[in-house]
Amino acid sequence: MKIKIISYLVLFLFVKQAVAQTKVADNFFRDFSYEKAAELYKEALKKEDSTEYILKRIGDSYFNISKVEKAEFWYNRAITKYPTIDPEYIYKYIQTLRSQKKYDLANEYLRDFKLKNTKDKRIKDIEVFSMENYNQLTNTEKVYVDTENLELNTQYSDFGGYEFKDKMYFYSTWVKDSITDEKELYDWNNEPFLNIFEVDTKIEKAAKTFREPQKLNSSINTKDDHEGLVTITNDGKTMYFTRNNVNKKEKRKYSKEGTSNLKIYKATLSGEKWSNVVELPFNNDAYSCGAPALSPDNKTLYFVSDMEGGFGQTDLYKVSIKSDGTYGVPKNLGAEINTEGNEKFPFVAKDSTLYFSSDANLNLGLLDIFETNLLKIKRNDSTEVFIKNLGAPYNSPFDDFCYFIDTETQSGYFSSNREGGKGGDDIYAFGKYECKQTVSGVAYDKLSNEPLDKVRVALLDIDGKVIDTYFTEKDGKYEFKDIACDKTFTVLGERVIYRPDKQGFVTSPNNGDETTIDLYLDPLIVDNEIVINPIYFDYNKSDIRTDAAYELENIVAVMREHPKMIIKIESHTDARGRDAYNLKLSDRRAKSTRDYLYSRGIADGRIQNAIGYGESQILNHCTNGVKCTDREHEENRRSKFIITNQYK
Repeated sequence: MKIKIISYLVLFLFVKQAVAQTKVADNFFRDFSYEKAAELYKEALKKEDSTEYILKRIGDSYFNISKVEKAEFWYNRAITKYPTIDPEYIYKYIQTLRSQKKYDLANEYLRDFKLKNTKDKRIKDIEVFSMENYNQLTNTEKVYVDTENLELNTQYSDFGGYEFKDKMYFYSTWVKDSITDEKELYDWNNEPFLNIFEVDTKIEKAAKTFREPQKLNSSINTKDDHEGLVTITNDGKTMYFTRNNVNKKEKRKYSKEGTSNLKIYKATLSGEKWSNVVELPFNNDAYSCGAPALSPDNKTLYFVSDMEGGFGQTDLYKVSIKSDGTYGVPKNLGAEINTEGNEKFPFVAKDSTLYFSSDANLNLGLLDIFETNLLKIKRNDSTEVFIKNLGAPYNSPFDDFCYFIDTETQSGYFSSNREGGKGGDDIYAFGKYECKQTVSGVAYDKLSNEPLDKVRVALLDIDGKVIDTYFTEKDGKYEFKDIACDKTFTVLGERVIYRPDKQGFVTSPNNGDETTIDLYLDPLIVDNEIVINPIYFDYNKSDIRTDAAYELENIVAVMREHPKMIIKIESHTDARGRDAYNLKLSDRRAKSTRDYLYSRGIADGRIQNAIGYGESQILNHCTNGVKCTDREHEENRRSKFIITNQYK
């Protein structure tokens, strides 16, 4: 029976010590010291069975400092042992797998995550759409886009920039010489007819200036009709474009309403010229079909039409392109996109995002540019379709249309007749960029105010994840570049034998701003003493509390850094209570402190002694019988760690 009691007692003490170890680890985790936290959590595992909490915390410790292989190992242990674990840890595990290109395994867990998180938007990579108000659409404070009115724009109409293999195609009324024959002018706006032009973007971007655009050959551009709005197949051999409804043997044809309708044509590249122009079979003299746009796989053609059966004045349609070169039946894209108004100028990006212009929905006036995930949604998928107004600077109170983007470079073009342009319609180039800033400062010794070298400065995000680290040199300076704007960060400075310093801050919303954050680290060694914050004990007890263990880890760090260092421990009380009792209590506390250091691997011979002095060395006037405040008494309750040798 006695053996059982001893066994239970040992087990109880083991569990109690493990719990205490976990609490100490929690403190380091709280203060972003993830390496130390992981070490202590693993120490706790040696003293008790692996709990879900500890396994997750070890995984998080490594995850937050981007040690994905170790994070993967511990997350896997947690997920395997605890099938009902919070799905968020499955997702973190998936991230560690992806970061190591273990895609197949990641997908297996992805399916498991979907089952447990059917509504999680990250899985479908779809942004939840919510309509923005006018002020949000016009506010460009956090919109990081450069726009430029192209040099090639004229006083007339220039629009529809479309880039393909280092060439940009656009549509313009530009003519080399002045026009004197009124027959060569379009009656509607008294401008020349639109033609399709091309410029070499590779050369132009390098030279930062546009040379004279080149008009496509006469098979494409006719003398007395409009041509424009092209799209080209991936192999570069087929072009779809828009032209007025015209037959070479007849005069221009008109609809019943008296308007000259548009039709879509196809041309084939022969050598360096486009030829073999043919009309697509679904065109009709009774309505317009125009503004063709290809899907990324070139199997679907999207276009705008005012054919009967639509939802509004002009709608967006699609038609399949079959393997034999024939076409399916045009289908309306539906009420999720089309409205009673005008939907025009479709463009499908490489990622299958559909962009178009509309005068409906929430917009800034006339035509605005929108994006939608409609084409990314598979059949029988319950995902909600969203329509998002791109807002400023793409949209304005005027017509904004013909959006094109290269998703690899995040650059492209759009057209607008907004104020400040050169002509009726102008082409604007845009480039998206990430708003970045610089954070810098100097790490100082707080006592001497001298710059500190060998300081590890870590930049952490709002979740405490380490983004970057920097080690200071003799000048104490550190710098982090390309830091995101309008975000919350923490700068943490750590150096052995110093108390860390951390400073939280929020970056501004302005690109290029600089933030200065100086750090002041308290030295732990002052003269011949290791100075830490006061170690507190529960009333009438000598057990090492969690907060005391947290402070004692500073002693451990200093002695590990200086393996020859020998110290002695002194424990003191205030004058309240009996002298003899205080002497014994302080001695127990000194030896309890010593034993903790032993438990952390400090060799026996490195602690010269651990002695309690009770109230024999009072620092102030608060001796026996003197009335003092709690703060004055607290000054006398202290532990000292005195260095007794030349350790360097």
